[in-house]
Amino acid sequence: MNATDVTLPRERQQWILERLRRDGRVVAADLAQAFRVSEDSIRRDLRDLASQGLCRRVYGGALLAQPVAPLGERHHERVELKRSLARAAASLVGERQILFIDAGSTNTALAHALPERRDLTVVTNAPDVAMAVLGRPGFEVMLLGGRIDPRIGGAIGSRTVRQAQDIRADLCFPGVCALDPVSGLWTFDEEETVFKQAIVEASGETVAIATPDKLVASATHHTVPITAITHLVVAEDADEAVVERYREAGVTVHR
Repeated sequence: MNATDVTLPRERQQWILERLRRDGRVVAADLAQAFRVSEDSIRRDLRDLASQGLCRRVYGGALLAQPVAPLGERHHERVELKRSLARAAASLVGERQILFIDAGSTNTALAHALPERRDLTVVTNAPDVAMAVLGRPGFEVMLLGGRIDPRIGGAIGSRTVRQAQDIRADLCFPGVCALDPVSGLWTFDEEETVFKQAIVEASGETVAIATPDKLVASATHHTVPITAITHLVVAEDADEAVVERYREAGVTVHR
């Protein structure tokens, strides 16, 4: 069914929901044009969908609702895939480097995969990451302070950001909520966004580690442009057409 064939609000909302599930996002102006209705009508549709928990409204449109599970739950999701990605990302680390490692289940796996006896300094806002390297030979650990968000699993806020801004790192591993080959890295939480921006700005190169669902996902807060991402680590079976779009954007891709 074409959008112009839809006349009832309920049919229109179902069509919008299908588009959200396909693309992860919709733009109100585009929908208004497709349905030949006013943007006010579309905004009412999006409000109704948001009230049912089916989408997240943002300026100019909406995103598919993607609730973020607490870190403890995410540690038990796709464990072997995250370990594989972590090993590939760890191979990018050289000797005597300073690393910013953000909170996140994949980044915790990265911390466990880091090679020992390389004189590495790990700077992190995440207790899980710190504990993964603490006491192992060849690691110095710097744990950034501040309010720890239990859902994120790391410290965020102005104090954490100020401490990060006082450090210069060789490599940065921001937690990836969503990645887009055109616009770059996106995040769900505003304070978390500011922290990620700080560590990317303070680092020589940035490595994004992304499970397949993150390569075509959407989030609410734009964090850094795609030009700020130096390396992308993806699964061996990641969609080649999607991966190629990142290469075209100048990102070095590692499988």
